[in-house]
Amino acid sequence: MTKYREILRLKSLDFSERNIALSCSVSRNTVAKVLAAAKEKGISWPLEDNVTESALGELLFPKEKTATAKRMPDFDYIRKELLRNGVNKKLLWVEYCTDCHLNNEEPLMYSQFCYYIQKNEEQRKATMHIPRKPGEQAEVDWAGDPAKITDPDTGEIVDAWIFVGVMTYSQYTYAEAFINEQEKSWITAHVHMFEHFGGVPKIVVPDNTTTAVNHQKSTWYSPSLNATYHEMAEHYNTAIIPARVRKPKDKPNAEGNVNHVSTWITAALRNEQFFSLAELNNAIKEKLDNFNRNDFQKKESSRLRLFLGEEKQLLLPLPATRYELAVFKQATVQYNYHIAVDYMYYSVPYQHIRNKVDVRITEHTVEVFIHNERIASHRRLYGRHGQYSTVLGHMPPDHQRFVEWNGDRFREWAKRIGINTYKAVDSILSSGKVEQQYYRSCMGLLKLAERYSKERLEAACRKALTFTDSPSYKSIKNLIVNLKDEDLKSEDDVKNSSNMYGITRGARYYGGQSNDLTTVQRKNLLKCICQPWQMHSAFR
Repeated sequence: MTKYREILRLKSLDFSERNIALSCSVSRNTVAKVLAAAKEKGISWPLEDNVTESALGELLFPKEKTATAKRMPDFDYIRKELLRNGVNKKLLWVEYCTDCHLNNEEPLMYSQFCYYIQKNEEQRKATMHIPRKPGEQAEVDWAGDPAKITDPDTGEIVDAWIFVGVMTYSQYTYAEAFINEQEKSWITAHVHMFEHFGGVPKIVVPDNTTTAVNHQKSTWYSPSLNATYHEMAEHYNTAIIPARVRKPKDKPNAEGNVNHVSTWITAALRNEQFFSLAELNNAIKEKLDNFNRNDFQKKESSRLRLFLGEEKQLLLPLPATRYELAVFKQATVQYNYHIAVDYMYYSVPYQHIRNKVDVRITEHTVEVFIHNERIASHRRLYGRHGQYSTVLGHMPPDHQRFVEWNGDRFREWAKRIGINTYKAVDSILSSGKVEQQYYRSCMGLLKLAERYSKERLEAACRKALTFTDSPSYKSIKNLIVNLKDEDLKSEDDVKNSSNMYGITRGARYYGGQSNDLTTVQRKNLLKCICQPWQMHSAFR
């Protein structure tokens, strides 16, 4: 821009036009025109302070206004249309000219059209410096260029992606390589970063990546975090504020340090060969330590000194335990009140059959939630597929009673009734190849004690065992119905009540009253002595 004020000031000091032209870096013709226009307008030095160069130029050389004003394009519409595939400035200019002609308006030339669009975009690219508070925020991202790992067995070269985390105040940086950019690597990188910093920032700003944001549930105004990422943030008591889509300026420190890591770490290691991820991370750690210790180019400090001196003590403390990576899934409760997780089956309360539940899976546990309320928890199963983890309280009452049936339980139950009942139950359970097929018979047998009495059941079992070593449920049931009072006596009572001296002839056999016995009675008595089993019919 021509220095009108300086030309008039130097002229007032009697400088020649040649010297004025040399001092103001303009031609002698320009100096002559400015001085002539000032003389014609009656403008001379000194000028008031509020008269700017542009205002003075308008006074000296007023621009001629065109008779017809050209219509300016709609910049908001053009900016929106340029984001669509296949749309360019030439197409929009043709449409703009057509619309102007239809409305009897004069359009801009194509070069002017592009010039004003560029000026409008420059205004939109205005930046603002945002002061950062120590310990408040960290920015995270994946570096663009991966490092390389060589497989020692096959010689195959595998990409290793580098995670970068930066404290925005001190720009203290953390970097670590991973085989992939999946959720497990993403969460593990955050855990290691917090431990490297020795604390947790209040805010973490990630990219709008699928490992951080659930795009199906997110909107521009309210981004929705993935369940695992949100749970990790709750564990470390920090907040996640994702950057907007295609807005790298939302995390400028991470973007800048990604370039630094690509140059001073990835590129610096380009000529070295690594055969494992551990080797690569050890080399990255050495380069990273040097990077953080090096002084800034425009500051009298380094990232490490600034972090230790002003930022580390303001970080939130680390929790007592490290976050255990969890995976969230949805499952439907089957009719057998179990859900399937990685080909294993875990029980939930039977009241939730056919309901959809949320499942939280860690390395050691499987937890089941419905409406954010935990309804079941199991130790995670490993090994062959198809294993079941079942909690007895999750079963319906009748299923619980069935599960409680087992041989040892029946034997203990029978032992409390009596030794003969125990022998009967044990013989029934041992009578077949599969113990379970006689559970119902044992249940029916032991239930007889509730219907009749424990004494009658014990007596029936004692009497049944005198006939056979393997009595059945039906035989014992028939016996207990037809038991007589003398059968209820215990074995000891029977022994005590019998004559301890056996069968004797008595006084009547030797004389006296013996004459009362008939000949037939004497023969029957002799039979009883020789054949005791016929005693019941001897004296009919």
